[in-house]
Amino acid sequence: MSTYKDVKRVTTHTLLEMKERGEKISMLTAYDFSMATIVDQAGMDVILVGDSASNVMAGHETTLPITLDQMIYHAASVIRAVKRSLVVVDLPFGTYQGDSKEALRSAIRIMKESEAHAVKLEGGREVLESVNRILSAGIPVMGHLGLTPQSIYKFGTYTVRAKGEDEAKRLIEDAKLLEEAGCFALVIEKVPAKLAQQVAESISIPVIGIGAGADVDGQVLVMHDMLGINKEFSPRFLRRYHNLFDEIKGSFENYIKDVKSKDFPNDSEQY
Repeated sequence: MSTYKDVKRVTTHTLLEMKERGEKISMLTAYDFSMATIVDQAGMDVILVGDSASNVMAGHETTLPITLDQMIYHAASVIRAVKRSLVVVDLPFGTYQGDSKEALRSAIRIMKESEAHAVKLEGGREVLESVNRILSAGIPVMGHLGLTPQSIYKFGTYTVRAKGEDEAKRLIEDAKLLEEAGCFALVIEKVPAKLAQQVAESISIPVIGIGAGADVDGQVLVMHDMLGINKEFSPRFLRRYHNLFDEIKGSFENYIKDVKSKDFPNDSEQY
């Protein structure tokens, strides 16, 4: 009889096979051991240790402040929980842009110190040198195009990207450049569904969407958003599968009430 420990690991090659046979890829963020255990045992294909930890774990307004050391801490916590999922870790802002040697050093630190399976970075042709250098060390790279949150101050808004013809053309070109460089997959964020479909059909590597429609190879969401822990964020593309903010808050309120009323602990809950 097989057990959970015998489960087969998802690899970068697994994802390519899934795209080839038309099986959709499920991807979700996680940042700590306890939640990653649940995500992995649920059967998630890919766990992203996202720089969104800057927002949902540390309370920053953007993803920019989180450091490489902090990303490694979160990634190592997740890795200890995982038996099945492919674990991809975001390279944080400032660790790969403009200096490919720094990019390689950053990626090596993530792989060695957290034991993660791959890294992800944002951008197309402007980060191609960094992508190539990281890949040359045998480290799998996932790309990220469309809305790239690390560039929020450049864009000035979180609105849909690549609605114009020029930006759409550039996005398709960048996707092909990342594929040719050797990226194993690509995240496309908040672009028109038709464009995302066009990208997915024009390259052989998996395209995982967030706010990019249904006709890509998989989907990714931020755990805190889809569980309703974070109530402030309500974009059109988000489907809330729970309302944990209110449920957890209610549990805390009941605990406070039981403590105050001396109902907890009762006779059966003490020694």
